[in-house]
Amino acid sequence: MALKKESFEALKSYIPEGSFDLVMPMILHYKVHLVVTRERQTKLGDYRKAHYGKNHRITVNGNLNRYSFLITLVHELAHLLAFEQHGHRIAPHGREWKNTYGGLLKDFLDTRIFPQDIENQLLSSLHNPAASSCAEEGLVRVLRNYDAPALRKPSVEDLAIGDRFIIRDGRIFERGEKLRKRIKCFELPLRRIFLFSPLYEVEKLL
Repeated sequence: MALKKESFEALKSYIPEGSFDLVMPMILHYKVHLVVTRERQTKLGDYRKAHYGKNHRITVNGNLNRYSFLITLVHELAHLLAFEQHGHRIAPHGREWKNTYGGLLKDFLDTRIFPQDIENQLLSSLHNPAASSCAEEGLVRVLRNYDAPALRKPSVEDLAIGDRFIIRDGRIFERGEKLRKRIKCFELPLRRIFLFSPLYEVEKLL
């Protein structure tokens, strides 16, 4: 669903109260073509710069809770602003993007839009944010608390050793022990070893 200028009020239903007046000036000033998409397994959002007469384009997954949606939107707006300020010759998540994203986050944190647990996690990464909020495990954990109960899925770390689970492509695994940052799991029936992020969402098999 594309949110055009005349229907930008619909954006209020996707983001926390108090954040609309912070994001809208940027969206309107840069003539952003904002699209709310279906869930995508590989990304939460993306940004495409303006070219060949087309406006800047930002997409965000529509299944995200309000806080995840806003953080993703700010992440992509930081790409736009970094491009506008520095042009093509910067790394996608390099120093320029990190400085821009950190500055935007600070503006939102100053307004106390986020609950305390999310605010604490954002503050801890303010000066060196990860390329994706998915890479910040503490942030992912607290954001999951605000998902609708019907949308919550167990993650690998929620399972006990020996529990079996199925992933999106239909393969079945058995959970093993936790190593330093990953959890060792065995693909069945051959018991090939794979390392999973503790926060990887799965479907537990009974």
